[in-house]
Amino acid sequence: MKKSIKLLFILLVVFLLAACGSNDSDGADGEDSPSGTLTVYVGFQEDHAIAAVDRFQQDTGIDVDMVRMSAGEILAKVRAEKDNPQADIWYGGPADTFEAAKTEDLLHPYDSPVAADIPEEYKDPDHYWTGVYVGAIGFATNQNFLDENDLEAPTSWDDLLDPAYQNQLVMAHPSSSGTAYTALYSILRAKGGDEEGFEYLKELHPQVQQYTTSGSAPGRMVGLNEVGAGILFAHDIVKYQEEGFDDIVLSFPDDGTGFEIGGVGIIEGAPNEELAQEFIDWAAGPGAQEVGQETNNFQSLTHPDATPPEGAPNLDEINLLDSDPKEAGERRQEILDRWDNEVNN
Repeated sequence: MKKSIKLLFILLVVFLLAACGSNDSDGADGEDSPSGTLTVYVGFQEDHAIAAVDRFQQDTGIDVDMVRMSAGEILAKVRAEKDNPQADIWYGGPADTFEAAKTEDLLHPYDSPVAADIPEEYKDPDHYWTGVYVGAIGFATNQNFLDENDLEAPTSWDDLLDPAYQNQLVMAHPSSSGTAYTALYSILRAKGGDEEGFEYLKELHPQVQQYTTSGSAPGRMVGLNEVGAGILFAHDIVKYQEEGFDDIVLSFPDDGTGFEIGGVGIIEGAPNEELAQEFIDWAAGPGAQEVGQETNNFQSLTHPDATPPEGAPNLDEINLLDSDPKEAGERRQEILDRWDNEVNN
């Protein structure tokens, strides 16, 4: 009997030690290994988005669910989900859309130590978003269209008012596309103010065959000879050229063009805030910023240690208008409403 009790006692001790060891092991693994799945809304080209998310997962071991949309669509979705956030990160798209989200309390501040080396002009001073790339608005024109109409590639906004461009111009819809809103805001600045800018937009409207949802879609349409010209970011135009659309000609308005600062930020109420902070740290670094080059994406980069892609548009050679993402974001709905009421009617 005593032997039986002694044996039971020994077995109980062994069992308890094993259980404690198992719990200790699980706790250590929990500290070293991230848990949970990060949901990321991405606002740049899909091939770039897939490559970036894959690299992040490889670098960190954190699982990611990615949803690709235009920046305007992301803003609308985050706005609709405000009371029950479904995503953690907004990655890509012009900073003015992030500023619009900031004014509506849709973003959560995070001062990433990795972003410390990024110049101040590419960051929100309140740390709601961090700029990870830069791109200028340009014109994509089809060489066959130019030859048929005895035209040179446009080098001013007024060149697009030539009768040859009637029903031959494509740009994205500024409500859905951050690209198109950047172009719209650029025109107001290039023309010297709202009144002059909206008068120009009224003249431009009959030239536009279609307003697309995607900001980069006009470039492909130009390359496929479906239209004569498109307004979009220059880095997307270069991408289409590199993908074999040899008839696309890239040019810029000498009277000034706007540019985006492509941002990344944490969505307010993110279900996985700690993982989201890790994503911001990763995205701000030079390695993450260089990933786009692997899929023929040509944005300029904000981190001083990041190597820019060969073939990217040289921003120093472009007449860039002063950028004010804060004002552009705060006035976004006002400008869009006026465009809808006075131009797109």
